[in-house]
Amino acid sequence: MRSVSFSIALLFLGITATLANDPVLMKINGKPVLKSEFEYIYNKNNSNNSLDKKTLDEYVDLFVNFKLKVEEAKAQGLDTTKSFINELAGYRSQLTKPYLTDAKVDESVLQEAYNRLKEDVEVSHILIRVQQNATPADTLAAWKKINAIAKRIEKEDFAKVAKEVSEDESAKENNGYIGWVSAFRTVYPFETMAYNTKPGTISKPVRTAFGYHIVKVQGRRESQGEILVAHIMRFTEQGNDEKNKSAKFKIDSIYDRVKAGDDFGKLANDLSDDRGSATKNGELPWFGAGRMIPEFENAAFALKNKGDMSAPIQSAYGWHIIKLIDRKGIDTFENMKEDLQSKVKRDERASLGLKSFVAKLKSDYKFTTNNESVKEYYSLLDKKTLTDSIFQLEAAKLAKPIMTIAAKAFTQSDFTQFLKANSYTDKTAAADIIDEKYAAFAEKEILAYEDSQLEKKYEDFRFLMQEYHDGILLFEVSNNEVWEKASKDTEGLAKYFNNNKADYKWEKPHFKGRLIMCKDKETFKAAKAIVKKSHNDSIDKYLRTRLNDSIQHVKIEKNIFVQGDNKQVDKLAFKSKAVVEADKDYPFVFVSGKMLKTLPEDYTDVRGLVTADYQEYLEKEWIAKLRTKFTVEIDKKILETVKKN
Repeated sequence: MRSVSFSIALLFLGITATLANDPVLMKINGKPVLKSEFEYIYNKNNSNNSLDKKTLDEYVDLFVNFKLKVEEAKAQGLDTTKSFINELAGYRSQLTKPYLTDAKVDESVLQEAYNRLKEDVEVSHILIRVQQNATPADTLAAWKKINAIAKRIEKEDFAKVAKEVSEDESAKENNGYIGWVSAFRTVYPFETMAYNTKPGTISKPVRTAFGYHIVKVQGRRESQGEILVAHIMRFTEQGNDEKNKSAKFKIDSIYDRVKAGDDFGKLANDLSDDRGSATKNGELPWFGAGRMIPEFENAAFALKNKGDMSAPIQSAYGWHIIKLIDRKGIDTFENMKEDLQSKVKRDERASLGLKSFVAKLKSDYKFTTNNESVKEYYSLLDKKTLTDSIFQLEAAKLAKPIMTIAAKAFTQSDFTQFLKANSYTDKTAAADIIDEKYAAFAEKEILAYEDSQLEKKYEDFRFLMQEYHDGILLFEVSNNEVWEKASKDTEGLAKYFNNNKADYKWEKPHFKGRLIMCKDKETFKAAKAIVKKSHNDSIDKYLRTRLNDSIQHVKIEKNIFVQGDNKQVDKLAFKSKAVVEADKDYPFVFVSGKMLKTLPEDYTDVRGLVTADYQEYLEKEWIAKLRTKFTVEIDKKILETVKKN
């Protein structure tokens, strides 16, 4: 997770009881805890969904213990470690996202996309290409060209002009016709112009990443939804008459077989040239308007009932027989919302919420720009790049005010540092580069300023950040003082067990030892001899090293067994009379160990239980020390005003 300065990471800790109508409920080690924070945590942990609800007094006690542990963590300096700062900064980065955009615009973008998905638009276009980073001269030339075309099509046929002048290579074949499209099927500016142009009319020129377009809208219809089809295909090749005749003959032969009742999927698998779908019985992914070439799409959507098949139809790629498998309409907005959000993130409209938000912040924080200070960079950069040492040397001398955010001043020096760290650009003109970088610089700083104000502006954000802050510290200090300490303190575990041995009394006898399974009689005898002569801690090692080689002659199962755990142990250790079928691979079996009637021998026999109890013991001891170490003051009158949701 990215790092953040310590002062920023702990910004929210500067919020004190000076907040209006939010009195101090308690002080832990002299540090105030506001009533609002306590109410937030109390109600969050005592909601209707909570299984273990606490009374107010019970929760006060738990809350104080929690805050004492956090105070101890800070006393140990855990809040100054790099790992803590980075982890908290990472959580903060995630939590700020909903606060650093215009949520209403984001929602309207999703709703707009959903509404567009419910309708298809039939379009043609004329394209004059111009790169996004084109020079002003090239952009102007393209603009003049597209406007000249716009005047022509006022009197001339759109398709004829598209075929003659459009710089979309496909226009020579399709006269500029794209077909039916829907949301996300074209770049966003083109899509918007298509949906905002009335059927039967022609749009004004619109700029996209590809250049300038003029869009003609032929029609509009209710979405046909999406369909699932399979196809059998035979490729054709432009100019290869022999191959194309063969393809037509083969597709007709296949169609005759399909009509005669041959299995469509098997024919697709055996005979389709589209091997990507052939291995799936010809099945293609679900698709809607604008995702397939028009000839294929029109024929596919013309199929009405599941199982219907088309006669062979020709596309630019070859001949197809299409079979309808299924169709579905547009789902509800709520069901599609997650998918819409995912698509919007990959689309130009993803930035609309942020742009709206930045514009609002500029107004709220009385953002100002010193245009003359910005323009000074134009001449410095002329015929140079941002990484040019001469430009950087001259830019480093600039120090005039360049902008203000909420009366906070930024200078040319700040902007120069930004340029050093953000030198990549695909623009070529000096003024375009500087304007682009200045806009990015201003956006970065105004968002950073807003980020620094979130705790002051939004109570829920402040509470959540406090919760993460304290939660991380609580985990670290508890792990150090209780959890990890308990698991590693073997001496302490043993002592605790011996002092509380009666708490671990068993209802049934347990056999503590090994079940030793041998492959043959010779191994069985050798294993028994090893067990008899070896120290208990060495038995496993000696059995494996002395009796096993490339073949496993002996297997060992070591445990504390209660009757019913293992049939062999039941028979040999618990003297069960039940008939036990021997393992055919390891038929010679014996046990080694001791019977424990009611009590475990040492803490390792019940390690999990002892560890949990020892942790609880350490926790109580720790809390008692913390209550002695730190002062706790609670305002009873304020406590009486705490509201329960």
